[in-house]
Amino acid sequence: MNPVHVIGAGLAGSEATWQIVRQGVPVILHEMRPVRGTEAHHTEGFAELVCSNSFRSDDAETNAVGVLHAEMRRADSLIMRVADAHRVPAGGALAVDRDSFSQAVTQELANHPLVEVRREEITTLPPAEWDNVIIATGPLTAPALAQSVLELTGESALAFFDAIAPIIHFDSIDMDKAWFQSRYDKSGPDSNGADYINCPMDQAQYSAFIDALLEGEKVPLRDFEAKTPYFDGCLPIEVMAERGRETLRFGPMKPVGLTNPHAPDVKAYAIVQLRQDNKLGTLYNMVGFQTKLRHAEQVRIFRTIPGLENAEFARLGGLHRNTYLNSPRLLDPRLRLKADSRLRFAGQITGCEGYVESAAIGLLAGRFAAAERRGLEQAPPPPTTALGALLGHITGGHIETVDAGPRSFQPMNVNFGLFPPLAEAPRGEGGKRLRGSEKALARKKALAARARTDMEQWLDSGNKAA
Repeated sequence: MNPVHVIGAGLAGSEATWQIVRQGVPVILHEMRPVRGTEAHHTEGFAELVCSNSFRSDDAETNAVGVLHAEMRRADSLIMRVADAHRVPAGGALAVDRDSFSQAVTQELANHPLVEVRREEITTLPPAEWDNVIIATGPLTAPALAQSVLELTGESALAFFDAIAPIIHFDSIDMDKAWFQSRYDKSGPDSNGADYINCPMDQAQYSAFIDALLEGEKVPLRDFEAKTPYFDGCLPIEVMAERGRETLRFGPMKPVGLTNPHAPDVKAYAIVQLRQDNKLGTLYNMVGFQTKLRHAEQVRIFRTIPGLENAEFARLGGLHRNTYLNSPRLLDPRLRLKADSRLRFAGQITGCEGYVESAAIGLLAGRFAAAERRGLEQAPPPPTTALGALLGHITGGHIETVDAGPRSFQPMNVNFGLFPPLAEAPRGEGGKRLRGSEKALARKKALAARARTDMEQWLDSGNKAA
């Protein structure tokens, strides 16, 4: 049987390799370290953790990443098995000993009879005879390979500074203070003139907000990031504030063309707008609020905005060098490149954030590739599962809008906002209607329970003849 080629032995590539060989398909695993190093890696081991040793929450009842942990364990994930074996105390989180974790993954794959490891840099697109390939080269893809991918896809850029705006769960927004309306009630081809959620500020609130932005603690740039320019001149909100206290009020927070139905006679001094971020309508992003404030500062400062006092953040803002595909445009639901279906992509290069998410997409890519090599077809997991929700975000869950442009797709961690809504809202004892934190907790538990059921059905369905 011809091998599957996996390029990159990070979390995604290692997990993909494992999923392939466990189905009896051989793998040639290409890893450029130590032949060529990166700015972030320090060893030549597989699945090296470069930023943190935490896989985040292990709570499979009320946390989306914990649900993803559980699903990966059920799918015989190598990354999760080794993480469990090398965990260190971290409360309700799953954290690991970095060195022993990487060593164990390396040993498991390097010693597997179906794995051939080649320490070499792949600088161009794979040759035609490699008919089944997974590219899992991560956010630090070698420049020559990245350029080859660019030329094949026709995209203009892969590496840029990604100034990311926070994303908020819709059901945590206080609509007694906020309201739906597009500026001047303008509507697009698929809208009704009420496409934005608006949060009003008076002059004192705006002034205090600007002070907080200017005084808030920022994340410093790493040396290698300082060489990469902002993407499309996308300035962090605090940088705009530094250019003048009124800059934001005449930019993303301008109050014109909007009327507050809760106080129609009161003109807002500034307005924060949120735009729908996913097709399900469960997530909204803060328009123009890309930031390099530290996460705790973002939560503190942005919860001073009227209507967002109890905001739950699906993703906080950030600023970092990133490398990823415009996956909804370029990849099919089985992670194949539409321009060349022999190539699959996995991990952070597909537009997911986080160690666990990268490994999860590697898991799916490996299963898809192995099934294809065996003449079978692996159905994508249901969108109600954590795996399926993450895959759906990567391959089509974003919204393409005229003003957001082709880069409206942004990397994201798994979160319950990516899951389809429940058919019915959970209720308490005797059918009692839940509110506030009780409602939020019950919703998370119901989404997790549905995911468990649907994950079992997907695993039981297995592969089908192609």
